[in-house]
Amino acid sequence: MLEAISQIAREAGVRIMQAYERGDFATYEKPDESPVTSADLAASELIVERLREVFPDIPVISEESEHESYNERRQWQRYFLIDPIDGTQEFISRSGDFAVNIALIESNQPRIGVIYWPAGDSLYFAESGQGAFKTTVTGTRSISVRRLDDPQSDPIIIAISRRQSRGPVLNRIQTKRELQPLPAGSCSLKACFIAEGKADCFLRLGPTGEWDTAAAQVIVVEAGGCLLNENFEPITYNQTVSLLNPNFLVLGDQRVDWQKIFIARPPRFR
Repeated sequence: MLEAISQIAREAGVRIMQAYERGDFATYEKPDESPVTSADLAASELIVERLREVFPDIPVISEESEHESYNERRQWQRYFLIDPIDGTQEFISRSGDFAVNIALIESNQPRIGVIYWPAGDSLYFAESGQGAFKTTVTGTRSISVRRLDDPQSDPIIIAISRRQSRGPVLNRIQTKRELQPLPAGSCSLKACFIAEGKADCFLRLGPTGEWDTAAAQVIVVEAGGCLLNENFEPITYNQTVSLLNPNFLVLGDQRVDWQKIFIARPPRFR
C-alpha cells in the first residue's frame, strides 16, 4: 500500500511540475479567500482517480473536492486524506516550496503518510511502527529528529514561514535560549525538515485543514517527534463536522521541555 501511494504522489508531482515549469496555470480564489490553481485541481483529480482505481473500497477526502457530510464520513473506519498541493501560495510565487500530501487514516488516526516535494524530487514516507524514511536520487535512508547535545540549553532551530509575519509566532515563545530561524514554505515541508533533523520545531498559527497535518504527523512521530495542538493535546481527525485544524506545533527532540518554550492558548472551538 505504501509503495502504491508513493507512486501516486510522484505521478501527481510530475503533473504539477509540468504546469509549474510552463507557467500555464490559472489562479482562483476560494470562498475563504485562499488561492487555488488549476494545477491543484488537476493534481487532486489525478490522485483521487488513481487511489480509487487501486483501492476502490477506501473513501477519499481531498482539500480540493466536495466533502461528504459528517453523518456519512463519521462511519468510515479508514479513508485517504489528501492535499494535492500543500503550499499553493509558494507554487504561485515560484519558490519551489510546495508538496503533495497523501495520508491513510484508520480509526481516526493517521497510519500511513507520504509527502512528495516535486521541486526537490524528494519523497518522505512513514507507516506507523515502521520508522520514517526519505528517498532522493541518491537512494533511501531512514530519518530522525535532531537530538540536541543539551536539551535544556542548546540553541533551537525554528522553521518559520517566509510569507507570514514572524511577530505572532515569536510572541508565543517564552525562552532565553538562542533561536535560529529556518525560513521555509509549506506546512508539510517544515514538518519534514523537523523529521529529518534540519529544524527542531514549528508553530503554525492560522487556518489549516486536517489534510495539512495527517501525512506529516505519521512521518514526524515515526522520526521521534510529535505533532500536537497549541495546548499540547493530540490533533483529531474526522471527529467533528469541520475538517479545520486548531493552531498546532510540530516538535522534534522529546527530551526538550517544549511547554517551557511555547506559551499555550485556550482551545479554539471548532
